Amino acid sequence: MDFAFGAEDEAFRLEARAWLAEHVEGAQDRRTWERTLGKAGWIGLGWGEAGYGNRVATLTRQVVWAEEYARSGAPARSGHIGEKLLAPTLLAHGSEEQKARFLPPIALGEELWCQGYSEPGAGSDLAGVRTRAERASDGTFRVTGQKIWTSLAHEADWCFVLARTEPESRRHHGLSFLLVPMDQPGRVEVRPIRQMTGTSDFNEVFFDGAHAEHVVGGEGAGWQVAMSLLGFERGVSTLAQQIGFAGELARVVGAAVRSGAVKDPVLRDRLVRGEDLFAPGGGVGGVGDGTGGGGWCAPGWAGRVGGGGAAGG
Repeated sequence: MDFAFGAEDEAFRLEARAWLAEHVEGAQDRRTWERTLGKAGWIGLGWGEAGYGNRVATLTRQVVWAEEYARSGAPARSGHIGEKLLAPTLLAHGSEEQKARFLPPIALGEELWCQGYSEPGAGSDLAGVRTRAERASDGTFRVTGQKIWTSLAHEADWCFVLARTEPESRRHHGLSFLLVPMDQPGRVEVRPIRQMTGTSDFNEVFFDGAHAEHVVGGEGAGWQVAMSLLGFERGVSTLAQQIGFAGELARVVGAAVRSGAVKDPVLRDRLVRGEDLFAPGGGVGGVGDGTGGGGWCAPGWAGRVGGGGAAGG
């Protein structure tokens, strides 16, 4: 089976590379960058449906775009949660009204989203969520509870929230998937979590009777909708990010070689294991920017720590 990119894929690569080369250098804040991407039609390539301000690309061209994006030095995305997670979920489970309301602003980079899943007592055990949503007299919901490790909540316009709509329900039952606007003073509070890097990409989010009008998939279908979304997350949604990580590791290896730090056996062990994660069949130089340098780690050393072919050969 031939896994090589075809001629049309390579033509698409040249288009993507040229556009990125023209626009990346002048990229400013992330929200403006999302609008720039949306205006040019680069958001929503993998949706499978056009007509929302996006264009559709094959899987191979989505991979090409991810490769070129990572290698261009473009800013980290802030709209990927809406584009890669919520949008496919709406296409699968949302009503026509919901798709018409939410997909075009995502495709244009106008509205940013965050994911309200994890809670202090429900992280890996997602079925243990305690955030609740109660029916109001007008038929909408009022959401009360706490979410944690919510990526980019401090920038988001909306949050898709997994909440319990049946008070006495347990585990996977009685959950609903709600779309909650973040701009609700006194009802939605975002507290950034400061990381050791000094940045705050993660947040705590507190809902105190927050208004929610939209339920995706119907009341009580939250678990099924939430699992569909996680399935979309396992696709190519973070491919550009992973390629970028591999490039960063290659640069770390290069710096260690140049400085002589690679002679430290503890550091060598960590680098070999890191290379093995990104490139189990070869060295990091094959997927990064080439600065790792071939042959920095002898095959015997790589084999001893389980690095496989992590040596430069």
